[in-house]
Amino acid sequence: MPQQAAMVSLSAGETADLKRFAELVLRWNPKINLISKSTVADIWDRHVIDSAQIYCLAPENAQSWADIGSGGGFPGIVVAILAAHRHPERAVTLVESDQRKAVFLRQAVRELGLRCTVLCRRIEQISDFRADVVSARALASLAQLLTLAAPLLGTDGTCLFSKGAGRQQEIDEARRAWRFTLAETVSVTDSGAAILKITDIHHV
Repeated sequence: MPQQAAMVSLSAGETADLKRFAELVLRWNPKINLISKSTVADIWDRHVIDSAQIYCLAPENAQSWADIGSGGGFPGIVVAILAAHRHPERAVTLVESDQRKAVFLRQAVRELGLRCTVLCRRIEQISDFRADVVSARALASLAQLLTLAAPLLGTDGTCLFSKGAGRQQEIDEARRAWRFTLAETVSVTDSGAAILKITDIHHV
């Protein structure tokens, strides 16, 4: 059975930085569609808190984090903000192939003073680093995500993927090609969704 996530607890400094980021997203959104228009009014819960809960599930000793398909910075920039406050030694890399979104991500990094690298490259083209954590949100099916993430994972690496109500079908499909250990945590923002924490990943 999936476990229930703890409510996300944020410090005053974290909240202030996350609000600054949300405001930046809203300023840029009319130009490059970073988030769906239908979720603009609910950006705090739907995107910010939804991303923050992913950070809370990472191994405490993780030194490097890669967020793939970072798009509008969820969860990548949120991860970088929380890392700055909680684990300043943790290196965060955002991978986004869309040039305009990469420009936005770099602007967010500059404005917020984050220790974060933005790579404007296709995920498949990256082979020069290994991350302790790989995350993704609303990017691809679980089987595809594992294919993309596996080459980026260091030894004993962890994947953290947000998935919706139909995730069991994706899990079953992924198990035909991959062996892995799975822990599900019910989302604090959507009781039908969950964060999949995946370790011990190997091809079948």
